[in-house]
Amino acid sequence: MAKSNLRLVSPPTENGTVIGTRPPRRPPNRELREREHLSDAEIERLIEAVRSNRHGTRDALMVLMAYRHGLRAAEVTDLKWEQVDFDRGEIHVNRLKGGIPATHPLTGRELRELRRHKRDVPPSTRFIFVSERGAPLSAEGFNRMVKRAGVAANLEIKVHAHMLRHACGFKLANDGIDTRSLQAYLGHSNIQNTTRYTALASGRFKNFWRD
Repeated sequence: MAKSNLRLVSPPTENGTVIGTRPPRRPPNRELREREHLSDAEIERLIEAVRSNRHGTRDALMVLMAYRHGLRAAEVTDLKWEQVDFDRGEIHVNRLKGGIPATHPLTGRELRELRRHKRDVPPSTRFIFVSERGAPLSAEGFNRMVKRAGVAANLEIKVHAHMLRHACGFKLANDGIDTRSLQAYLGHSNIQNTTRYTALASGRFKNFWRD
């Protein structure tokens, strides 16, 4: 029987991946979860859950600030004391991803928690949220902390840090805040990113049924 001249050839690869193929696409979060935001009551449950952490006062304040000001994980861990004006009761918020910065008012609850936290950190600390060694916390570490808090709080959905920003948007939209003001508060450069909150706000359907 004549031998074949054919031989096996390995498919061409690039960086360990067969050329012409792509890794499976990760579905968007909206396809993996029933909703991508938390309610105000669920936020409070998260805050209570993190209070039992070793640095519970710090962690609870981080969750509160991220929620009240619609901060991304990297934005809350980057907060510095120089951004806080205790006399005026304001905080300057810097945005990532080309977002627009703004100055937000601080509530009495936030001011009290910030003053208490400031007494617990070294005076030379520039960042608001730091580790025991004085180094700023990482966005990844904050996200892990929020995920653990979601489990500890017995919430029925998987929680991640960005849901705090979404929770802020939906809360303010449901409270009737107009789209332009909400856009400025969240720092959206494109208003289409803001309309997702107003479009799903349940308050717009109020009084559709009266009995």
